[in-house]
Amino acid sequence: MPEMSDAPHGAHGAPPPGRWERISQSPFLPATVLTLIVSAAAGLFAWSYTYAMADPTPRSIPMAVAGRYEQQRGRTFLDGMERALNASVKVRTYATMADARTAVEEQEVFGIFDVRDDGRAVELQLSSASGASVAQVLAEAAPRVGRETGVAVTLRDVKPLQKGDPRGLAVFYISLAAVIIGFVGAIQLSVHARALNPLERIAFTAAYALLGGLAITTAVDWLLGALELPFPQSWLVLALTMFASGMVFTLFNTLIGRWAMLPTWGPMVLLGNPSSGGAVSWALLPSPLATIGRWLPPGASVNAQHTAVYFPGHQHALPYLVLAGWALLSCAVFLNWSHRHPGGR
Repeated sequence: MPEMSDAPHGAHGAPPPGRWERISQSPFLPATVLTLIVSAAAGLFAWSYTYAMADPTPRSIPMAVAGRYEQQRGRTFLDGMERALNASVKVRTYATMADARTAVEEQEVFGIFDVRDDGRAVELQLSSASGASVAQVLAEAAPRVGRETGVAVTLRDVKPLQKGDPRGLAVFYISLAAVIIGFVGAIQLSVHARALNPLERIAFTAAYALLGGLAITTAVDWLLGALELPFPQSWLVLALTMFASGMVFTLFNTLIGRWAMLPTWGPMVLLGNPSSGGAVSWALLPSPLATIGRWLPPGASVNAQHTAVYFPGHQHALPYLVLAGWALLSCAVFLNWSHRHPGGR
């Protein structure tokens, strides 16, 4: 009669898995976690865009003032504008109209109050290109304040938007496309080209960024005619945006693996796009968003592209430095920690 064995049950004598081990190895665990994350992300996405853009409110609108603004009626009109816009108008006085117009070109102010006839008349020189939403707020408030204060108000748009972009949203859309496709391309490389080594991955990210930037510029300018773009500069901005966005995902994919989409989604979409100043000008955004937006890739991309299109002779270095900074930091961390990246040979 055979002897009874005291060996533990299970394959090769291994004990049966415990309850938590069975749960952790179940295919339903990541699916459940992902379901909860997607549900929360949907609510956060709707909240962030609604909070930033559903009810734009003037918070800080710098305006130039020139002419006879020291006269009584001129001061009364400016005080009336302050009250009408809840003290959001920040007046900056200029000795000459030329100085005031230079301030518009440098994007230091959103328009000019030219006070004339000892304060009895004001010409509001708007700059729709500086911010279409701000220009609309000013254009609605100024005539009403003029009637209340007995000042004749005329409106003139000294820096209009292009005909194919009457609401000033085209720059936001092309920057949004570059941001989204930038990190989606990196996701696809991580799935379908896992064997790429670090330098090869960076090279292919740069390649699709250059081709993608060219495709966006060609589609918007040559095919649709929505914007007359300064082609080399707009192409560079879009390519740099796509590359930075792709490398940000690669950075997080290196640090936290398969959940890299979560931290990428935050600065690129959840926070970055509403605070970019593209759909709603920074002057109408909640103050924290207006401050943060300039330092995130979407805001830097919109800023650089907007200036290239509408203020070509007055480009600023900051948006390019922000985009380059995100790209270089992401590349440096990725190369230093590339042994943790799930891809490579």
